[in-house]
Amino acid sequence: MPKPIPSLAEFELYVMLALVRLEDQGYGAAVKREIEGRTGRGASIGAVYATLGRLEDKGLLAHEISAPTPVQGGRARKLYRLTALGQEAVRLATFRLGRMMDGLATDSGARAGAGGGR
Repeated sequence: MPKPIPSLAEFELYVMLALVRLEDQGYGAAVKREIEGRTGRGASIGAVYATLGRLEDKGLLAHEISAPTPVQGGRARKLYRLTALGQEAVRLATFRLGRMMDGLATDSGARAGAGGGR
C-alpha cells in the first residue's frame, strides 16, 4: 500500500519550496536566506534545521553530503532534495492553498483565482 501523502504546515511548505528553488544547492543556510528573502519574515537557522530533519523523517526529503567547499577549511554541506513523496506533498499543498484562495479578495481589491478580476 502506498504511503499516504502528509499535510504540510506553513513553514514546512516554505522550506520545501525553497529547496525546489535552490535545486542542487539546498543546504540549511541557503534555505534560510531563500525563505527570508521571499517572505520577508525571519527564520532561525535552528527552525530550518529542525524542519529539514522532520521532513526527512517523514520521507519527504533526502540528503547527500557535498564535497568540501573550495576554500581553506571549507566544510562539506548536507544538501537536501525532495523525494517523490515530497514532490507530491508540495503539489497537493499548493493545490489546496490555491483552492482555498480562489475567489478571495486580495489587499489590492482584485479577486484571486482563475478569473483574476472582480
